[in-house]
Amino acid sequence: MARTEAAPEAPTANDPATREVLRRLEIDVTRRLDGLLQGQHRGLRAGHGTEPGDTRLYAPGDDVRRIDWNVSARTLEPQVREAIAERELQTWIVVDRTARLAMGTARCTKDDLVLAASGTVAFVTNADGNRLGAVLATADGVRTVPARSGRRHLLRVLDDVATTAGDAAGAARRPEAGDAGPAGTDLAAALERVGVVARRRGLVVVISDFLRPPSDLVRPLGVLSQRHDVVAVRVVDPLELALPDVGRITISDPASGVQRVVHTGKARVRDAYADDAAAHRAAVDEVFRRFRVDVADLSTDRPWLDDMVRFLSGRRQRLTGAAR
Repeated sequence: MARTEAAPEAPTANDPATREVLRRLEIDVTRRLDGLLQGQHRGLRAGHGTEPGDTRLYAPGDDVRRIDWNVSARTLEPQVREAIAERELQTWIVVDRTARLAMGTARCTKDDLVLAASGTVAFVTNADGNRLGAVLATADGVRTVPARSGRRHLLRVLDDVATTAGDAAGAARRPEAGDAGPAGTDLAAALERVGVVARRRGLVVVISDFLRPPSDLVRPLGVLSQRHDVVAVRVVDPLELALPDVGRITISDPASGVQRVVHTGKARVRDAYADDAAAHRAAVDEVFRRFRVDVADLSTDRPWLDDMVRFLSGRRQRLTGAAR
């Protein structure tokens, strides 16, 4: 939809530049979040656990899915089954690494925001016994990193996210690659994969620009939300929401390389573009609301860390309040 940034060569797993990026990311995240969000998981997941506990009388505001119908039938009053929080958290990040993310027209690229969001999730859920896994939707298919614990594994996951960005950027420079490659280029395929590999209840964080048709998300998100706590991190560039009045320009699709000349000087063109963008965003938001998916919005023209702090703080307060 917009120009793509010139991408450097893909860093290797031992690339010093990659290690430095991850080191600074960890410092930024821990400095802002440590002490702000208390508790073992620092706000990404709070409230009810998954192991069955005692029952109590239903109260207005309780989740009806927690009603124990057998006990309710015996007592002739609606009873809610409490849940005991698990000591260990298993987190899966589903990361969109396709070529659409290799663009940016403001402070950074969407690729940068994807890595920042992945690092935030990894570092704030990092604790003894907690496990982190990843499913990457790449230009070459779906790549799975099994869930494991430990700092070395955490850094390996983030390194995979960082180095895969080079593959996506490379695909953007190869028009012949197109966007109709393997099933892995589809975010829905990655969501279906995590639904298979994430057998244990946990947290699933989906990081993408969500520019695919909203209908593609309905089935996989519906399946995931029945078992897991699902969070979406949406990365966006301002040029994807509105066109500036800069006359005639050539717009290139980062995924397919297809180019189109657009006359932005025409108000009807700018209005139609903005209306289509707003309608698509509203349709995606409706899917998120339907399946109770919390959404953090990151934009290439704003400080991403401020947005993440606000999101995590608000989510922590809401979930903690709901658990009382």
